[in-house]
Amino acid sequence: MAHIGYIRVSTVDQNTDRQLDGIDLKRTFIDKASGKDTKRPQLQECLRYLRDGDTLHGHSMDRLARNLMDLQGMVEILTGKGIAVQFHKENLVFTDDTNAMSKLMLQIMGAVAEFERSLIKERQREGIAKAKAAGKHLGRRPSLSNIQVQEANQMIAGGRHKTEVADLFGISRQSLYRNLKRLEVAI
Repeated sequence: MAHIGYIRVSTVDQNTDRQLDGIDLKRTFIDKASGKDTKRPQLQECLRYLRDGDTLHGHSMDRLARNLMDLQGMVEILTGKGIAVQFHKENLVFTDDTNAMSKLMLQIMGAVAEFERSLIKERQREGIAKAKAAGKHLGRRPSLSNIQVQEANQMIAGGRHKTEVADLFGISRQSLYRNLKRLEVAI
């Protein structure tokens, strides 16, 4: 009977320290990936590692799964194998003898988490549309300035190979093509 932890953050620069802090765990699996599906390497490893009698600890439901179907399916499979699932933020524990009220709570809490995620995505889309309408640049900045793109274009027109020009600017050939296309659009 081991206590196993699963921690997930969406990006590599996010901190995992606050999740499951102070809980005595035999082993912890950490994914730094989106929770859009269950095909996360450490989650899959964790699921293979768990045995009958173990308890899987998660900070919150949305760290384990982003949608109700995945959450419910995973909890049912684990509890069916004799593995307890504990969510600390929601203060819920699910076991193979979970009653109807606990199952309802899982569905309600999972649906609320999924709804919150949908609202966040909707606000994000609205913000992006508003920024685009205001003419703001979105995404990564170009690897070359407009002047550098013009210089690269002149070098190529003068007979230099694109691979050589890309090397001179310290970028990949694909980045050079993208920047040259940006120049074509501006003309």
